[in-house]
Amino acid sequence: MNPKISIIIPCFNEGNTIKPIIEAVIKSPVDNKEIIIVDDDSTDGTRDILKDFIAPKVSKIIFQKQNQGKGAALRKGISYATGDIIIIQDADLEYDPLEYPKLLEPILTGKADVVYGSRFLGGQPHRVLYFWHRVGNALLTFFSNMMTNLNLTDMETCYKVFRKEVFQEFKIEENRFGFEPEITAKIAKLKDKFKIYEVGISYYGRSYEEGKKIGWRDGIQAIYCILKYNIFR
Repeated sequence: MNPKISIIIPCFNEGNTIKPIIEAVIKSPVDNKEIIIVDDDSTDGTRDILKDFIAPKVSKIIFQKQNQGKGAALRKGISYATGDIIIIQDADLEYDPLEYPKLLEPILTGKADVVYGSRFLGGQPHRVLYFWHRVGNALLTFFSNMMTNLNLTDMETCYKVFRKEVFQEFKIEENRFGFEPEITAKIAKLKDKFKIYEVGISYYGRSYEEGKKIGWRDGIQAIYCILKYNIFR
């Protein structure tokens, strides 16, 4: 078997990184792949780069007519995916596409249906940056685990890999960063049907000066979504 891999890349104002990350995805050690980019109404020239340089190299580019958020971009990209397995890839350079085989291995060997790439599991390289971000990630993951009865180490990770069949069971509702706890809660309710694994990954985090976007308000939204999708649904 040589399953088709759909790589979904949401992006917003990533003019400095969009070309190198797409080149890295193209060169990643996955043969049968489609690359779907969803531009979330970028205003920094990213759209021009996508049209002029990237479009001939990828399977599809979707241009949102207004900024809606990462969750909305993923929802749109997944609706166009034709692969057997779906990988979520950020458009910055924090996550390395060379690690796709590591993420795919539990699924390809039949052990898993969902794989989370954990920044805090194992001995992979990890850029040293913000202490309070690390604390916040740990608290959000802990709170999510309390609600889902999972034992994840990194609920907020970008690298999430799914069999296509998993997304046939639910739809992403959250438009912004709240989709992380949302899909974790929804998958947890299906854990008798789908097997969930984690693998350790490297992480090359960036500073706010380098374009990092997530902030404390997103943490508040994540807490709300943990409660919403675990208790009130």
